This record gives sequence, structure tokens and C-alpha cells, in this order.
Amino acid sequence: MTFNKITESASHYNSLEEMSVSELLININREDQTVPIAVEKALPQIENTVKKIVSQLKDGGRLFYIGAGTSGRLGILDASECPPTYGVPFDMVIGLIAGGDIAIRKAVENAEDNTEQAAIDLQAFDINSNDFVVGIAASGTTPYVLGGMHFCKENNIPTACITCNPESPLALSVDFPIEVVVGPEFVTGSSRMKAGTAQKLVLNMISTATLIQLGKVKGNKMVHMKLSNDKLVHRAQMMLVDELQIDLIEAKKLLEIYGNVDNVLKNHTK
Repeated sequence: MTFNKITESASHYNSLEEMSVSELLININREDQTVPIAVEKALPQIENTVKKIVSQLKDGGRLFYIGAGTSGRLGILDASECPPTYGVPFDMVIGLIAGGDIAIRKAVENAEDNTEQAAIDLQAFDINSNDFVVGIAASGTTPYVLGGMHFCKENNIPTACITCNPESPLALSVDFPIEVVVGPEFVTGSSRMKAGTAQKLVLNMISTATLIQLGKVKGNKMVHMKLSNDKLVHRAQMMLVDELQIDLIEAKKLLEIYGNVDNVLKNHTK
């Protein structure tokens, strides 16, 4: 049976080159507004995935994202934000992209067509059954990602995927499929648009919900964030001013002693 890629189907719009800038923007925005609705329909799938990831990480496992092109870059983006935002180790959430780090900035020809490379990339991290791997591919057919999922299945490593085609080969190969069906792109086949936006929204949900469940947020504050610039230092100071009813000078002193907001709150009482 032939697999139908909705992500490759013809745009609902035609003669794009004849549209004014205003018309282009209005129509792109109109399409973008459908993405959160599609994500909402996948919430049960996302929930099941997050629960399993939390369980794996509580037992000392790690979260891996693998993808090619836009999908790979989005996984790396999400992974790279976790340590500064939530103070987790840099090797807790790991993003891998077909073609290696050079592919983050520049496309590497044919990298996504290699079915063996993902296994090699994952093995470089001594991946095991305590870990969890999310394959990201809008089409659901990317060979690099499919190869990685096959390797994980052979080695009893739990998997999920984020894809934008229903019942794709990728979705059928993982333990926890997340299918966000956003329909045809404004520019036919340009899956960096709606599909990429959908993937970003789902990744936000996965990492944020997981790390909240792991105790990295208090109330609604990022109390474990790394104080790596002036903005974050000031944010941390204001958290303490609000939480402990102290002034900025005392907040600054406490941060210098304890290093982050969470440590201050655990070790200091007014």
C-alpha cells in the first residue's frame, strides 16, 4: 500500500508569486493558526510520552532527540535550552542531527538518507535501555531517523516520534507515536513552516513538562536556572525579593553564597 504524505500534498493556495506582501502574510498567518489545534488533538499521545520520559529520567536515563534538517535543528535547540533554563546536566537532554554538528548551520548532502548513521551516533553516547529516544521527522519517512528507531527497538530502548503524517513508517516503528497532522504547507512541501512549528510546540511541551515533573520549577519560577548573564542574575534576585520579602542587596549576597535560587530557598529562611 502506498503511503500518502500529507506534508507533500499541494498547497491550498496558488499563484503565490502574484500575491501582495499583505496577502502573503495574511494567508501564512491563517495557516499558522491551525497548528495549535492540531497539537491539541495529539495531547493524549504527548501525555503518554512525557510520563514515560519522566520515568526513564527518574531512574537515571537520558533523553535523546534525533532528526535531520529542520527537525534535527529543532531537537538540538530544545536540548540546548534545558541546561541553562533548568540547571540540568548537559548530557541529560541530547540532540543529534544527521550530518553532525556542521549540519546545524549548513545542509549536509544526503546525510538524512543514511540508515546506519543514527545508530553510530547514539552508540557514541553509550546509549542503553535506561534512556529514551524521540525521532523527529515531519514526513515520518526519514531514513536516518528510521534507522535510529530500528536500532533502539533491537536494543530495548524506548522510543517516541514527532511526525506530521498519520500512520507513517516512523509512527508505526516507535512505542509512543505523536502525530500532529497540520495538513499541506502554504508553500507545497515546505515542512519547516507549519510542520516545523508543530514540532517546536510539542518539543516545548515535552521538555518543559518533564523537567517540571522532575522538580526543576517552584511555583512558576525557574529556580534552577544557571545565572549566566545579567538578565538572569537580576531575574533570580527578583525571585528572592518576592519569595523572601528581602531587598536586592540581600538577594545578591544570598545568590553569591548559594549559587542559584533553589539553593537559597532550601538553605535560607528570613
